[in-house]
Amino acid sequence: MTHDIASDNPDRFFIFTGGPGSGKTTLLDALERLGFARSVEAGRGIIQDQVKIDGNALPWKDRALFAEMMLSWEMRSYATASQHDGPVLFDRGVPDVVGYLRLCGLPVPPHAENAARAFRYNPRVFLAPPWPEIFAQDAERKQSLEEAERTFHAMVETYKALGYEPVMLPLASVEDRVSFVLGEIGAGSPPHAPLLR
Repeated sequence: MTHDIASDNPDRFFIFTGGPGSGKTTLLDALERLGFARSVEAGRGIIQDQVKIDGNALPWKDRALFAEMMLSWEMRSYATASQHDGPVLFDRGVPDVVGYLRLCGLPVPPHAENAARAFRYNPRVFLAPPWPEIFAQDAERKQSLEEAERTFHAMVETYKALGYEPVMLPLASVEDRVSFVLGEIGAGSPPHAPLLR
């Protein structure tokens, strides 16, 4: 049995997800500069930390362990966000871990399913669709464009199955995407808020 672990008002928690290399984090960086509180993407942070210590929780070493680390990270990000007032923007969320496991063909343990159902966010989830023109690999992002597209579809299916409504971000400039998001979440001038660590 799971219990709703939502904070006082989970509707103020907005998830941004999709495949890698689709401009999601660039958009969140721009929104942060406007004063929004936001989380840091779990996957990239964990990869950087694990590479530093020659750890095994890496997608090219132990995907199941990597997923467990992401789940813990996302739960902590949620708890930290609950201590802040106003809207909080999430660079992925707890349900992304379920989507990642399914994408990898790995079993989704009951505790991960429980977490995805218990940690609730705004029912409308922003999804960044695949964008070949801006896609690029780097030290942490080793996926191909085809893998990025499969990731996007896995996230759409996962969030829909959990009762969320996908809102597709336009393939447009950062400024236009910012305007789109502000219109969707009904934010005028956001209060200055810190980056959630």
